[in-house]
Amino acid sequence: MIVDDEPIIRDILEKLVGAEGYRCDTAQNGQEAIHRLEKEKYEMVLSDVRMPVMDGLNLLKHIVSHYPDVAVIMVTAVADTNSAIDTLSLGAYDYLIKPFNANDLRNKINKALERRQLLCENRQYQVGLELKVQEQTSSLRKALQDIQRAYAQTLETLINALDAREQETRRHSKRVSEYALLLARKMGVTAEEYIDIARGSLLHDIGKIGISDSILLKPGKLNEEEWTVMRRHSEIGYNILKGIEFLEGAAQLVLQHHEKYDGTGYPRGLRTEQIMRGARIFAVIDTFDAMTSDRPYRKALTYPIAREEIIRFSGRQFDPEVVECFLSIPEEVWFKTKDNLLP
Repeated sequence: MIVDDEPIIRDILEKLVGAEGYRCDTAQNGQEAIHRLEKEKYEMVLSDVRMPVMDGLNLLKHIVSHYPDVAVIMVTAVADTNSAIDTLSLGAYDYLIKPFNANDLRNKINKALERRQLLCENRQYQVGLELKVQEQTSSLRKALQDIQRAYAQTLETLINALDAREQETRRHSKRVSEYALLLARKMGVTAEEYIDIARGSLLHDIGKIGISDSILLKPGKLNEEEWTVMRRHSEIGYNILKGIEFLEGAAQLVLQHHEKYDGTGYPRGLRTEQIMRGARIFAVIDTFDAMTSDRPYRKALTYPIAREEIIRFSGRQFDPEVVECFLSIPEEVWFKTKDNLLP
């Protein structure tokens, strides 16, 4: 499209451009050019700088913002050469000074159209690249979701395996997992620790799969020899899980969940900071759930009794910092969490 307020200039440009094989439309000012742009698709606009109604500079700004694929060459008199040069910073591809010759016009048009073609191809490439990235991101997100589902199914299978032998396992594991995560959030653990606590607390007793029914399901108290066998469940559980990459952190919690803060626990007699924080959190939670749940040989203890027992063993069996955080959570919060898990 040729935009100029002088009819003779429009005619000359139209003939010269037409001679190069291009179809041309004309407009006598920027406003008329905008109306044409709204109706037709143009590859290039040759526009005068000085025009009534709307000048070439405002037309250029409009084209750059609304039609970025349109190449613009500014046409100006010698007196406005500086203004024409300034239009390059506004987005013009080139400028043409009156009076002009056919060869100069031809070269500028061809160069501008070549540049336009390159920019359009680059823009299309960028769009295609963005679409490809979006597709790959979507595929990756789906793959991660599939992995998460596989993880969840693996955990469920492991819990089911133990639950088939000891019916209380699932309920206890789910309670201590929710309790442990509640306390972990309160303590501000890292995201990685949080995941390990979630998985490890669910699977803390998985090693009982390797304990014989005569011991695991014995209705009465265990003798010393039987307790020695029962205590092996931490290491058995660790050995089951240690080869599963996504459960490595959970495996450590399973191994350490019967360690005590003062070093009198098992299986390795770890103490204080040698015990991973997740296992120190779990130790308080496991004891709390054991005391506040019904057992074949007794009814559940009240919260005040369980609370005092945990306080009594702070610094011995339990990490004092964990105990302090546990005590900061109101009783009703603990039992609301438990109620939400009831079948």
